[in-house]
Amino acid sequence: MVKIKNRIKECPKLIKLYLALISTPLLMLACVQPNNHQQTQTDTPNILFIYTDDQASWALGASGNAQALTPNMDKLASQGMKLPNAYTTTPVCSPSRAGLMTSRYGYELGIDDWINTNYAKFGLNPLEPELGLDPQYETWPELLQSAGYHTGLIGKWHLGIKDKYHPTQQGYDEFIGFRSGGAKPIDPVIEINGKTTKTKGYTADVLTAYAVEFLEQNKDKKFALSLHFRAPHTAWLPVAPEDEAPYTNREIEIPNPNYPNLNTKKVKRYMAEYLSSVRSVDRNLGVLMQRLEALNLTDNTLVIFTSDHGYNMGHNGIWHKGNGHWILKNTVTNQSPNLPDNQRPNMYDNSLKVPAIVRWPNRIKANSTNYSTVSNLDWFPTLIAAAQVNKSDDTLIRGQNVLPVLIGDQNVSSTDYYAAYTTKHQSISGMRMYSDGRYKLIKDYLNKGRDEFYDLTQDPAESTNLIQTADPELQVIINHFDNLIFDKMLATNDPLLAQFYPESK
Repeated sequence: MVKIKNRIKECPKLIKLYLALISTPLLMLACVQPNNHQQTQTDTPNILFIYTDDQASWALGASGNAQALTPNMDKLASQGMKLPNAYTTTPVCSPSRAGLMTSRYGYELGIDDWINTNYAKFGLNPLEPELGLDPQYETWPELLQSAGYHTGLIGKWHLGIKDKYHPTQQGYDEFIGFRSGGAKPIDPVIEINGKTTKTKGYTADVLTAYAVEFLEQNKDKKFALSLHFRAPHTAWLPVAPEDEAPYTNREIEIPNPNYPNLNTKKVKRYMAEYLSSVRSVDRNLGVLMQRLEALNLTDNTLVIFTSDHGYNMGHNGIWHKGNGHWILKNTVTNQSPNLPDNQRPNMYDNSLKVPAIVRWPNRIKANSTNYSTVSNLDWFPTLIAAAQVNKSDDTLIRGQNVLPVLIGDQNVSSTDYYAAYTTKHQSISGMRMYSDGRYKLIKDYLNKGRDEFYDLTQDPAESTNLIQTADPELQVIINHFDNLIFDKMLATNDPLLAQFYPESK
C-alpha cells in the first residue's frame, strides 16, 4: 500500500501553486452542518419523489431551453427551488437508482452497470446469479416506513427482478410498476398487487393515474410516494398527440450541428421524439400537481422532481447516456479492443447532470435557485432529515443532508462532484471522474489513452480535451485531481482499484 501511495506525493510548492490557481473551494468530503431551524413533529411533510428516466438537465424550459416545452415543470420551478448543478454519481440506470435508495456508490453494492438479463445479446454467463439491491442495505423508504409513513412506488424499479429484491422488501408498502429496466411507451404490462397485468393507455398516463389513486387513498395519512416514470427513455414514441404536436412541423435545433460528420437528420428526428416524450411527463406532472391541490395536500407535501441521469442528443457527436453511441455518418472504428464500433462510454456533464426541482411551500423559497452540487446520494439523508427520522448506527451514508441548503439556512454546501462508471455490457471500461466545478478530470483505468481533462469555465461543452497540455499550471491541477480520485477509490474500497493495483488488496 505504501508503494501505491508514494506515486501520488506532490511537493509543497506545487500544492501552493494549485491553491493559488483555484478559487473554488474543494469540498468533496465536506459535510453540511445540521439545520439550526427547530422543527416540531407537525412540520414533517408528506413526500412525493418524482423520478424521470434519461432526462437531461437541459431538457426542460426552466433550464433556458426554449425548445423544451415544459410548462408544468417550469411552474414547479417557479414555486420552489431549482438546483442547476444537480448530478448523479453514475450515468446509467441501475447503479444510479441503487445510490438513490442507499446513499452508496453502485460499485459498493455490487451494481456497477445497468442490470441486464439479456444474456445472449451481451455474451454474459446465464448461470451467474441475477443482480439486485441486497435487502441488507438500509433504504430511506424503510426508515420512513418504520416512522409511520405509508410508502408506495409506482413505475420503474430496475434493481432486481427476483422476489428477494422486490420493492416491498426494500421499504415500500405498495408497488405498481415493472421490476425490469423498461416497459413499452403504450399499453404497458405492469405488476399490480403482485399480479402481471396488461394495461391500456400511454404508460406515462397509466402510471400517473395510479399515483393519483394513491394520493386519494392516503390523503389522511402521512405518506411517501415514489413515482418513477419510464419516459423519456427510448422508445420515445408513441405519446399522446398533444405531446407530439408541437414538434411535428417545427424546425428542430440541435446543440452542435457543425460537429464533423454528424448525422444531423437523425439527431433532429431523435431530438423531436425525445422532447415529445419529456412533454408527456410534463403534462402528467400537471395532472398530479392539480390533484395535490384539490386534495389540500400542497402545503405539507415536499415535492422533489429529478432524474436518474442525463442524456446526450448530438452533443460531442454522440447520443444516449454514459454508455453512449456515436451518431455520425461514418462508423467509428479502431478504438480500444474493449470498445466495439460506434460505442462511446463517457462521463460528460450531459450524461451526469440532471434536472432537480424541490418544492415545499412556506419552507423553501419560491422561485429560488441554489448552485450547490447535489447528488443522488444526498436525497437519502435529506429526506430522512425532513421526516425527522434517524438512520441505524451501522448504516453508512456517502451523501450529505442538503436540507439546510434547500430551506435557506445555508447557501452553498459544495461545488465539486465525483462519479464512477464501470461499463460491463456493450463495452468494457473503468471510468472515474472528479470536478471542482471549474476543471474536470476523467480517468479510464481499463483503456489506455482515454483520460480526459476539461476547463469547464472556458469550455462548458467539453469539446477540447486538455489531458496532454504542456501548461505546468494545468499539469499541477491534473495531478492533484488524479490524487483526489485515487484517495476516493481507497476510501470507498473501489473494486476497480484492486483490479488495477493488485497490491492494494
